[in-house]
Amino acid sequence: MSYTERVLVAIKEKDSNQPEFIQAVSEVLHAVEPVLLRHPEYEKNAILERISEAERIIQFKVPWRADDGQIFVNRGYRVQFNGALGPYKGGLRFNPSVNLGVLKFLGFEQMFKNALTTLPIGGGKGGSDFDPKGKSEEEICRFCCNFINELHKYIGPDIDVPAGDMGVGSKEIGYMYGHYRRLTGKNEPGAFTGKAISHGGSYVRTEATGYGLIYFLQAMAKVNDIDLNNKPTIISGCGNVALYALEKAQQIGLSVVAISDSQGYLVAEKLNLELLKKIKETQKLSLAEYIKEDTSAKYFNGSVYDSNIKAEIILPCAKENEINGQQAEQLVKNGAIIVAEGANMPANRQAVECFLDNDILFAPGKAANAGGVATSALEMSQNSMRLRWSFTEVDNRLKDIMLNIHDQLLQTIKEYDLSKHDYPKAANIAAFEKVAEAMIAQGFY
Repeated sequence: MSYTERVLVAIKEKDSNQPEFIQAVSEVLHAVEPVLLRHPEYEKNAILERISEAERIIQFKVPWRADDGQIFVNRGYRVQFNGALGPYKGGLRFNPSVNLGVLKFLGFEQMFKNALTTLPIGGGKGGSDFDPKGKSEEEICRFCCNFINELHKYIGPDIDVPAGDMGVGSKEIGYMYGHYRRLTGKNEPGAFTGKAISHGGSYVRTEATGYGLIYFLQAMAKVNDIDLNNKPTIISGCGNVALYALEKAQQIGLSVVAISDSQGYLVAEKLNLELLKKIKETQKLSLAEYIKEDTSAKYFNGSVYDSNIKAEIILPCAKENEINGQQAEQLVKNGAIIVAEGANMPANRQAVECFLDNDILFAPGKAANAGGVATSALEMSQNSMRLRWSFTEVDNRLKDIMLNIHDQLLQTIKEYDLSKHDYPKAANIAAFEKVAEAMIAQGFY
């Protein structure tokens, strides 16, 4: 049995109830087998065992009081996965789907995504099974403060720097940072990223993941001689990533014909971005409300990937495993030429294999959606220097980082003689080498 298989067998035995984590680890460990052949010292130093085990897992209860006086209890988590490259860095997710296995998967992926930015940040993830939907502002604020009552002991600008994720925006980060400051007595804006501009946030942070996705898409298209102008495009999701991917996609001339949320999807010849922002960001309503003001659009229940829409560019920006193998086959039949992940692992293993087998250009999330964490790291830099860069300066730095990530993948494809379309394996190899070398350089005891 190979080194890789031995490690995977042990992980599957220990974490059999964590399918998302096992899926992510299996993908990475199989992808980096060529690296292990070049570096036998990695096995001697137990790199696979160490890199696939979180350095620290913190789990705690979060009791909170509703407006009617009833007390509820949720679980809070922080998975500090790997700090070899710098302070743990990754978002907090508030959603009923949150459990330890999901956060281990996200923290594991975050470690490699952060490595590709080449910025000095390690990987982590956290959150709670608390559902902010339907809660009052006072209830959300109380929950955030009680969450930080425990988490503040384990974070800080040089230790672990949380950010937002699903269910956690700048408002929630503000509540948490304010309570962190009261508890610690320290004014450390670098303890959190994703803050509002009023108290140490960075320009472009809201737009960063969506914008970065399109910058990566442009780089892929350029080296493969693909003209993106007027290419019909599907975007799934309707949060920050999807909306700002839509904004930048329209700016560069892509024709976005469909967008979705958790209940259904819109199809239109031209989507009205400002109307979408009003419905999803301000009013926080279903996409079904869109057709009340734009009667030229059509709304359908279900997944956009079960539709029969003809599209060449596919940008999944919602959640993990939203595209399965059968749906991927339909996308290929309907003309897909590029799939770029704006979410973490939205295409499952069968879907990725389908895309690669059909020579579809496929950009994995750990590379294509790294813009958000990259801009979070830029926010940390600005906080450390007590200054703020302009929107244009941050946007230019973000674009440079995304183009550099793409260049790293091209270099890895060449160095390891991979298929020119095998961006997923290249991303895993490039990121793994960075983390592994840092771990070896720091010794073991």
